[in-house]
Amino acid sequence: MKRIAVHALDGIEALTIEDAPLPEPEPGEVRLRVGAVGLGFVDGLLIAGKYQWKPPLPYVPGGEIAGVIDATGPGVAGWAVGQQVATWQMGGGLAEYCVVPASSLVGLPAGLDLETAAAVLLDYATADYALHVRGRLQPGETVFVLGANGGIGHAAMQLAKAAGATVIAGVSCNDRREAALRKGAGATVDLSSAAWRDELRAIVGAGAPDIVVDPLGGPFTEPAFRSLAKRGRHLVIGFAAQGIPSLPINLALLKNADLVGIDIRDFCAHDPQGFQERLRWLFGCIIRGEIAPPPVIQHSLTCAKDAFESLQQRGRLGKVVIAIPA
Repeated sequence: MKRIAVHALDGIEALTIEDAPLPEPEPGEVRLRVGAVGLGFVDGLLIAGKYQWKPPLPYVPGGEIAGVIDATGPGVAGWAVGQQVATWQMGGGLAEYCVVPASSLVGLPAGLDLETAAAVLLDYATADYALHVRGRLQPGETVFVLGANGGIGHAAMQLAKAAGATVIAGVSCNDRREAALRKGAGATVDLSSAAWRDELRAIVGAGAPDIVVDPLGGPFTEPAFRSLAKRGRHLVIGFAAQGIPSLPINLALLKNADLVGIDIRDFCAHDPQGFQERLRWLFGCIIRGEIAPPPVIQHSLTCAKDAFESLQQRGRLGKVVIAIPA
């Protein structure tokens, strides 16, 4: 089979396409014929050795995997060859075939194609966990989404709007406002402006955001936390703005507010059934048209370097997916 691998954590230039033996499933495992793999910000960090976890080498990137069961190992029950499934792993997906634990699988509902499943898998699961599980989102609340045109931002806007919240999108420049409005925001704030908090105040009037969705970090976290309503929740998801901020701890007391860490890996590891239930609910929402999947920017396996380079493009509006046709 063909696969993409790195033999050193040296970034995009280390990506190589190579032949590898067909993997055989061990007890409790299944082999997938991979159909589509979603890529995100973390994938770029992993192959560059900049993520908090360093993968063993050689490393096959791509963990947002959708495919068809090709073979089952001993002891696997409840799954059959030919079923379309999705799974989230810490890599292994950028190959024609991969082996994963059967316990990690989520079946795809009829009508959900592999590319869409891969595109929504991690970003939507993270946004859902942040808003509904950790953030305790209620109908009628106001949600301020930083980095609204990113993958998690897109998902958060869709989910918050579907839950009956008012959505305000923080965007990086004026020409991205229209895209955020199409994705579910009721109003936008230009984060490239030094006066973005004034813009936010003008939108909310006498109120304030009940929830901040923060995948950016850097210089945006403290002013966003200062903008929270009393008893608000600031959801810390990542640091795409290339900086880990510090926060005066008295702000949490003054706001009577929560600073909430969102670790989707911990949720998946310690409550796998809960994680899978949330995924099944998300897939159902998409099939029913209650939330919309992101636009897909599709690449082939042989163009993996191009796919990873597109992850670094700030103007990108869509989810990068590598499609691997049978």
